[in-house]
Amino acid sequence: MKVLIIFAHPNPMSFTKAVLDNFVRGIKEAGHQYEIVDLYKNKFNPIFQDMDFSFFVDEDIPEDIFLQMDLRTMITKLAGGPVKRFIAKRYIKNKTDKELIKLINSQKPRDVLLQQKKVAEADVLVFITQVFWMHFPALVKGWMERALTYGFAYKLNEKGWRGDPDGRIPLLKIKKAIILHPTFFNEQVYREKGFKTAMEKTIDDWSLKYPGIENVDHIYFHSILSVSPETRKKYLEIAFLKGKELKF
Repeated sequence: MKVLIIFAHPNPMSFTKAVLDNFVRGIKEAGHQYEIVDLYKNKFNPIFQDMDFSFFVDEDIPEDIFLQMDLRTMITKLAGGPVKRFIAKRYIKNKTDKELIKLINSQKPRDVLLQQKKVAEADVLVFITQVFWMHFPALVKGWMERALTYGFAYKLNEKGWRGDPDGRIPLLKIKKAIILHPTFFNEQVYREKGFKTAMEKTIDDWSLKYPGIENVDHIYFHSILSVSPETRKKYLEIAFLKGKELKF
């Protein structure tokens, strides 16, 4: 089994890093293969940029929506300064729509393609990071937005292109996802205020189950700044066991 771990925390002395270390210790004891993508260490760029749109240009786009995209104008405007725009306009002048799509697809960002290759090779996808504003921190959210793209994580049928969420076609082959989530709030707050339910609906159901990961295990480590050393030790043991006892 191959496990891909998406890790994000800027402090190597953090409890979140300790969770990572203990989870990996369990993975090693179980004899699984694993790879860690440390988003801070790797300086992954989470910002969705103009060339990221190349993932969303596809031959299966409905004709009227394709025409609205106005690819010729888009390619020209994104080319750069006046001289580059002039050259781009002449270069695409006689190209067919299929040739334009192929040209745009060839510009997919390499850093994203690398992350998609890692995901495609994994059986299990693991996120280890703290809770920020009831979601993943921006760095992880940006990774998801850039890596789990159209044509890789999902596609759309005719209804999907018209805005119907039931029109999404899941493509991910990942068998299981695990989220290990240290958080500031205590468990009672999550339960009584509905924070946990709202967050799980957003992250688990939409971000992960929607593109095809049906089995999502979401574990919170509550009140991480105020719990006793004994509770922290218990949390780390849970992380270790999650790795050691990993199964689909």
